Amino acid sequence: MKTLTQDFVKENLPKRPIDANKGTMGTLLNISGSYSMAGACVLSSLSALKSGVGLLKVALPQSIYPIVASSVFEAVYLPVKDSDSGTVDITSLDFLLDNSKSCSAVVIGCGLKMCDETTHFVREFVMANIKPILIDADGINALSRNINILKSVNSDVVLTPHPKEMSRLTSLSVEYIQENRVEVAEKFAKEYGVTVVLKGKDTVVTNGENTFINPTGNVGMAKGGSGDVLSGIIGSLIAQGVGVFEASCCGVFIHGMSGDLAAKELSKTSMLPSDIVSFLPQVFKELEK
Repeated sequence: MKTLTQDFVKENLPKRPIDANKGTMGTLLNISGSYSMAGACVLSSLSALKSGVGLLKVALPQSIYPIVASSVFEAVYLPVKDSDSGTVDITSLDFLLDNSKSCSAVVIGCGLKMCDETTHFVREFVMANIKPILIDADGINALSRNINILKSVNSDVVLTPHPKEMSRLTSLSVEYIQENRVEVAEKFAKEYGVTVVLKGKDTVVTNGENTFINPTGNVGMAKGGSGDVLSGIIGSLIAQGVGVFEASCCGVFIHGMSGDLAAKELSKTSMLPSDIVSFLPQVFKELEK
């Protein structure tokens, strides 16, 4: 077990060749949002773009398309039919799987809303997907009902649970998880062959063989939406060609570093997840020195 450092992040960040274009800097498919959680789609999309991905495709329920598109100008949109619960309808499965083939990575789950429709969609998408994929929030909750499918997926997987979501995945109490964070995360990662980002103070990143603890971040980030920002950062780095484990390590460090800048400038009380997004350029400016 090691502590993440700025040098580690600098060494693993994607390099931008002098002749780079949007096609060479990766394409990310972000499947996110629902009628009641458009903001999760906005935050994960903006953070992905500010983390350098060449092209971002956003798949979202058509009901929230006007909200998201008015806040995120640089994405390509794939509005799909709303389910009865206001989330992505299962009828869009083949369409989105087909679109994923031209992408280099996928993020799924931010603000999808937990319901039977989400559970069905996430299960079917994850089983058929062949691209590196980050699963967050209600994507994780959906998988908790069908956890063994992780043992037969055809792609590299990153899970980014907070302690309550980790509890749903493992059937362990939140209290036990918090007292044994490294052990729980390592055991799960090894058993299911995934990278786990167990969020919280001293976020744990592990693939079951290698484990890092993140030293950046602060309590001002303990607000709904911060995890969506993290998903966008990690997904963006994976899409740019960074390995899923290394991208997860870099992502949590960058996320926390940006949160620390926001807290210093705005206070831990008043800073918002959107402020973490706003300070990302300063973080990357520092890391590019």
